[in-house]
Amino acid sequence: MQRNTMLSNKKLILSAIFAILFMSCITAIAQEDSDAPIHIEADRMISQEDANSVVFIGNVDARQGDVTIRSDEMTVYYTQQKNSSGKKSSSQVHRLICKKNVEVVQDDWLGTGNRMDYFAKDRKVILTGNAKAWQGQNMVTGKTITYYLDEKRSIVEQDQSRPGRVKAVLHPDSDKKK
Repeated sequence: MQRNTMLSNKKLILSAIFAILFMSCITAIAQEDSDAPIHIEADRMISQEDANSVVFIGNVDARQGDVTIRSDEMTVYYTQQKNSSGKKSSSQVHRLICKKNVEVVQDDWLGTGNRMDYFAKDRKVILTGNAKAWQGQNMVTGKTITYYLDEKRSIVEQDQSRPGRVKAVLHPDSDKKK
């Protein structure tokens, strides 16, 4: 009985450690180098000024500081800022949508999915469609991973219409094995 309690406590501690690692990496992605320029390369770009958006299509590679986002398609939605004379002066990203083969990388953190939505106002990142996140050797997977940046809180959910559960693989002391 005592052994089961100790194993259960160890699992809870490892889960908490993984959640903290996952949250700290996402926070770093959103905050680190946020004023640095964003470099985006793609096979094609379509500017939609009336919709205040730009669509990048084909082998999209976006980098800001030490964060890299890759996908087949990326749509950047922005708001136009106006100067004191009422003329357009700058743009601010308020939403980012990446579709197909999405990969977000920073240091030893990797997130993948079929889609990624970033909402600047809500400071929320959502990975959907076979969403997975790795921190070193540790991994969590589900249909959707939602991370609330300011609350430092994440939710991993599984598709309710299909059998299966949220899964995590945790490697205790993985830093010592390197």
